[in-house]
Amino acid sequence: MEDSGSGMKQGISSKVQRLIPTRETLVKSRFVRPLAARPELWRYNRRSVPRGIAVGLFVGIFAMIPGVQIVGAALMCVPFRGNVPLAAAATLLSNPATTPMILLAALWVGSFLGLNADLATFQLLIDRGAGLGEWANWLVSSAAPAMVLGLLVISVVSAVIGYFASIVIWRWWTGRRRRQRLSRSLAGAQRA
Repeated sequence: MEDSGSGMKQGISSKVQRLIPTRETLVKSRFVRPLAARPELWRYNRRSVPRGIAVGLFVGIFAMIPGVQIVGAALMCVPFRGNVPLAAAATLLSNPATTPMILLAALWVGSFLGLNADLATFQLLIDRGAGLGEWANWLVSSAAPAMVLGLLVISVVSAVIGYFASIVIWRWWTGRRRRQRLSRSLAGAQRA
């Protein structure tokens, strides 16, 4: 008898798997064909998973342009031999809800590292509800170098943390699966 928790997990898993395109369908697309034709970019193993996570986090935070992030992560997976689906998923860390926080952190990091971002003017623009033109002028004048440096630092640190965290999670997950298989085989041997 199956408990409701595992049944729900299987239901969600099957729905997600239906939404993700298969490698065979991607081979038919002329834009993605060069990536889809390389099977090592689609395998889940102890080397490609951390590489894919690291590439996705780096591109997702540093690029900050929706749509370009996923394409950029997929293209960066080629030389690094990372897992393309995980890299694409990791780019979703920067989304409309997290982007303001990431940009503020990037400005702070850039200012901390010595580039002047004029955070007082930033606060003033927020308080008076500045328009897009005023924000653009502020970015071009003093904040752009600080923001770029901050985004670079944050994306590199996030990629390194994601790389090592995914190694730990991969080892835990594969060890857990191995223990489950062993316990099932021992239970089967005891029944026989």
